[in-house]
Amino acid sequence: MIFIRNPKLGQVKTRLAAKIGDDLALAAYNKMTEHTAQIAKKTAADKMVFYSETVVKQDFWTDNGFIKAKQSSGDLGKRMEMAFEQAFDGNYQHVVIIGSDVFSLQTSHLDLAFKALKTHDAVIGPALDGGYYLLGLNKKMPYLFSDKAWGKPSVFKDTLQDLEDVSVFQLEPLNDIDTLDDLKQEPKLLKQLNRNGKIY
Repeated sequence: MIFIRNPKLGQVKTRLAAKIGDDLALAAYNKMTEHTAQIAKKTAADKMVFYSETVVKQDFWTDNGFIKAKQSSGDLGKRMEMAFEQAFDGNYQHVVIIGSDVFSLQTSHLDLAFKALKTHDAVIGPALDGGYYLLGLNKKMPYLFSDKAWGKPSVFKDTLQDLEDVSVFQLEPLNDIDTLDDLKQEPKLLKQLNRNGKIY
């Protein structure tokens, strides 16, 4: 499962946009989501993309064979909880969720997550900013999605604490791009933006 925002000027990557402008922030977000689609389509799992506002009938997600849905209402935790519930109610046994703003994420990370779920109850990929970029579960765990300061550096630590009674596999930490400093760590993305790091 992949959570994305509908790509609208001025409404994506606002912290990044404050430093580089809305146009370039939107371009960066589009590059990140396209990258996510490309690496996710190579996995053997069924793939579903959840739009923040409106399901788009024709875009690169369509071209890559993704099932489409709209995120539920509520904060990020409630929306993720409902997405997991939908998947498990649909008889899926191993479910992984990611966002669309980790440019260093590769198909190998997704494959490893699904492999880990064969022997662990949960898998988590910590983000360098203190959150997480991937969460995989074998059953409903609604308590993971409540009482969290979403967007704050305590989310990974608090989630790991909630998972202390089950077996957990941790992936390597990766860079979740929200700020200009995060973007500076991604030379390949900067090159695709034709800026070669000269945007600051």
